[in-house]
Amino acid sequence: MGTESESMLQLAADAFQSNNFDLAADIYECQLACLGDPGGRQELMVMRADALAFGGKFTEAFDAYRQASETERLRPIHLTNLIEYLSSSIGEQGAGGDGRHETPRKGGQVGAAAAGRPTGGGAAGFGYEDFSCRICLSFLFEPVTLPCGHCFCKKCLERERKEKELPVMCKECGDGSRVAGVQSYRVDVVLSNLLAKWFPTLHQAGRLRREGNALYAERKVEAALDKYNRATLIAPMDHILFSNRSQIHSSLRHYEKALRDAEMACRLMPHWSKGHVRKAQALVSLGRTEEALREYLVCLSIEPDCRLANVEAHRLLCDLLAPVTGQVPEHISDYANVHTSFKAHVKNSISIDTPPQIFRPSLLSPEGGLGPTPPAPERPEGGEVKGQGNMDHSFLLKRKHRSSEEEEDEGQERRDDHKRVKSEPAQGTDQLSSAASGTLDPADLECSLCMRLFYEPVTTPCGHTFCLRCLERCLDHNPKCPLCKEELSEYLVQRPYCKTVLTENLISKYLPSELIERQKIHQEEMAELSNLNKNVPIFVCTMAFPTVPCPLHIFEPCYRLMIRRCIETGTNSFGMCLGDNLKGFADYGCLLEIGDVKFFSDGRSVVNTVGMRRFKVVQHSERDGYNMADIEYLEDVKVEGLAERELHTLHDAVYDQALVWVNSLKAEQKDRIEGHFGPMPQKDSELQQSPNGPSWCWWLLAVLPLEGRAQLPFLALTSLKDRLSGIRKVLLFMAHSRHRGH
Repeated sequence: MGTESESMLQLAADAFQSNNFDLAADIYECQLACLGDPGGRQELMVMRADALAFGGKFTEAFDAYRQASETERLRPIHLTNLIEYLSSSIGEQGAGGDGRHETPRKGGQVGAAAAGRPTGGGAAGFGYEDFSCRICLSFLFEPVTLPCGHCFCKKCLERERKEKELPVMCKECGDGSRVAGVQSYRVDVVLSNLLAKWFPTLHQAGRLRREGNALYAERKVEAALDKYNRATLIAPMDHILFSNRSQIHSSLRHYEKALRDAEMACRLMPHWSKGHVRKAQALVSLGRTEEALREYLVCLSIEPDCRLANVEAHRLLCDLLAPVTGQVPEHISDYANVHTSFKAHVKNSISIDTPPQIFRPSLLSPEGGLGPTPPAPERPEGGEVKGQGNMDHSFLLKRKHRSSEEEEDEGQERRDDHKRVKSEPAQGTDQLSSAASGTLDPADLECSLCMRLFYEPVTTPCGHTFCLRCLERCLDHNPKCPLCKEELSEYLVQRPYCKTVLTENLISKYLPSELIERQKIHQEEMAELSNLNKNVPIFVCTMAFPTVPCPLHIFEPCYRLMIRRCIETGTNSFGMCLGDNLKGFADYGCLLEIGDVKFFSDGRSVVNTVGMRRFKVVQHSERDGYNMADIEYLEDVKVEGLAERELHTLHDAVYDQALVWVNSLKAEQKDRIEGHFGPMPQKDSELQQSPNGPSWCWWLLAVLPLEGRAQLPFLALTSLKDRLSGIRKVLLFMAHSRHRGH
C-alpha cells in the first residue's frame, strides 16, 4: 500500500511540475481520503492547496490552507510556494503578462517573475538620468568608480558588501572579479566635484541625508528628522529621503506620517522595492495587515531575494490563515474580521476559473501596474530595519484614531507633496539644461597630467582620474598614484584598465566639439606611430632572426611605453637591433611581432615575440626615451638555371652537416635549446619562396655558439648561397674544434 501511495504522490508531483494543477489537486485529495496517519495530513493538505492556487482556484485554495492550519499552525516553509506564486503573479501582471505562471520549481515551487528591468537610472524622467546610481536609483552622492568603470554611491557599495556578506558585484555589468576590497575604494574626485558644482541643491540634500543618518545612528532621532525635513524641502523628488524619513517617523511612532512618506517614496519610484517595504512596515504598525501583505508581495515581485519582505510576508500570511478559536487574546479580538475581509478581498479580486490576478492593477501603483523592475534595489539606509515582530501588538492590529486637527494638518502636507511631484520634473530638466550650458567648463574634465581633455579616462581606487595613456606612462616609472602617491601595484596588474563610463559619457554628450578635436590629435599620433617604414620603434638588445622565437623581459619604463604603443596602434611590431657604441644601435636588424604579453604587479612584463622581416637602418632617431629608425626591408636575391641547381646541392649538403652537429650535442643541451627555440625546422620544398630563405638557417644561427657581432653579417646578406657558405664554414670550424678537444 505504501508503495502505491508513493507512486501516486510522485505522479501528483510530476503533474504539478507539468502545470497540470487540476490533476495534482485531485490526486492529493484522493490521498487525503485514504490516509490513515493524521500526522501526515497537513503536508498533503498544503500540497493540495498549492495545486489549487496554481490552478487559479484561489478561494478553494485559501479554504484548504485554512483547514491545514487547523491541524497545526502553518509554518513559513508551508507557504513558500504560495508566497512565490503571489509575488510572481504580481510581477507578471505588472509586466503586462497574460497571467500565465512559470513552470514550478522542484517540489512544486514557482520561480520569481521574470519581469524586465529598466535601462534608465532612478532619476530618469526628472532630468538626472545621466547621474543616477543603479543601486539606490537616486542621484549619485559621493560616487565611487569600480575597476569595471561603472559608478555607484559609496554608501550603496558599502551597504551591499555589509548586508549581503558576498563579494560586491557591479549592478551594470555583473563583474565582481576585480572588486575585492571595495571598502578601500575612495570617492571619485573629478565626478564628485563636478556634480557638486553642477547640482549644488542635490549635493546639499545628500549632505543633509548623510548627517541625518549619523544622528539617527547616535539615537538622536529628533535631530535626524530635522535634517531630513530640510533635505526634502530642497530635493522633493528624492525617494530615498522620503523612505528614510518614514523610518524615522516609525521610530517616533508617528505611523500615519511614516505611511505618508512611504507612499510618497512609492509614487516617486514605483519599482523600488525598499519603498514598498517601508510602506508595508507602516501599514503593519497601523494594523492594516492585508495591505501590508500586499506591499511585501509587491516588493518580492521586484526583488525576489529580499529577505525582510520574505520573512514578513510569510509571518503575515501565517497569521491570516491561522484558525480563529474562542481562546483569542483580547488584543487580537478583531482577528477574525481581518481574516474574513482578506478572503473577501481575494474573492472579489480573482475570477475562480481564470488565470489568477492577485490584486487589482489600481492597487499596485499609481500608474495602474508594475512596469519593468530595476536590477538591484537599495537596501535599508540610515540604520538597520527591525522586524515588525518587535512592535506592540496594539499597533499591529488596531488603528489609532487621529484628531480632526491632525487629519487636517496632514491632509495639507499631502497636498503639498502632490504639488511638488507635479512641478518638479520640469524644474529638474531645466536645471540640468542650465547646468550643462551655463556651468560646464572643459577644464572640469581635464587630465592633471597632460592638461588636456580626458581621453579614455580611467579612475584609480584612490579616486583620481587620468587619461588612460597618461596613467600608464606614470605607472611605467612608479606604481603609485601620480597625485596622492598611494600604492597601485594591485591595480597595475588588473590590465586592461576600464574607462570610467560616466565621465566618458559626459564628455561625449556635453563637450562633443572638444572631444572631436581631442580624438583628432590622438589619431594623428597613432597614425605616426603605426608606420612600419618611418619612425619604427627599435629595441636595442640582442640578435633576432626571422621565424625564430625571441622572448623578452621588459622592465625599463621607455620599453614598457614602446611595447604598449605597438599594441595600441595595432601593428604589434617593433625592430630589434644590437647595440653599437658609436651609433647607438647596429645598421641591420629584424622586425619582431608580439604574440602575447604577461604583466606583473610591479609593472614588469614578459613579451613573447617571433622574428618576421630583416631590415637595414636608413636613419636613426629617438622618441620618449627609446630609439626609432627609418628602415628598408631586405629580401634574398633569387637565382635561376644552373645557379639554382648549384644552390640546391649546396643547401642539402649544409643541411645534412647541420643535422650532424645538432645530433652531436649532449641530450641536456639539445633539450634546453629545443625548449627555448623549438626543434630544428625541416628543409623547405621551395628554397627561394620566402624572402628570408629557409627557416632552418635562422634557427641554426640562433643556437650556434656565436657572438652577436659574428651573427650580424648573416642578417645583412641578401644571397642565400653566401649565407649557406658562411654557415658551412662555421660548422666546419665547430667540428675541427671538437676534434682538437678530444
